[in-house]
Amino acid sequence: MKYTLLILTMILCFSCKEEKKDAIAETQIETPNTLELEVHDFNGIKKYLTATDDKTYVVNFWATWCAPCVKELPYFETLNSEYKTKDVEVILISLDFPSKYESKLKPFIVDKKLQSKVVALDDADANSWIPKVDESWSGAIPATVIFNKNKRKFYEKSFTYDELETELKQFLN
Repeated sequence: MKYTLLILTMILCFSCKEEKKDAIAETQIETPNTLELEVHDFNGIKKYLTATDDKTYVVNFWATWCAPCVKELPYFETLNSEYKTKDVEVILISLDFPSKYESKLKPFIVDKKLQSKVVALDDADANSWIPKVDESWSGAIPATVIFNKNKRKFYEKSFTYDELETELKQFLN
């Protein structure tokens, strides 16, 4: 009887371990090591600032070292999830330093579970590309561009969710 109980217990334990392994294998867990980060110079980023299709784009320039940027990121994520079906695309352009992509940026993306498109801008010639984003931009972040084929507006400021949504709605009406 003791041996029967021991054998049944062992069988149950092994079958639970196998089910757990299968569940883990089925769930693709994104880690900083497996995350593919899209990195461009400004010429590669231009396509995110000049699209002329029927979508409205919300493009935010930010960095992990910028406290106001990090504070407002959840608002962009909420906007992304709430308006995705309304032809709105949120793009987060990171200005983190290339040497920090692996140690800071990728872990941040994974930890915060960012669902918006994240692109890293690796172009040291900020003096040439900042005015191409907007003539009035001083280069400070956070900075956001909201645009569609009919209208474009630049914001050099932090947003609350309500402010961000109010600005977006002007492009959807």
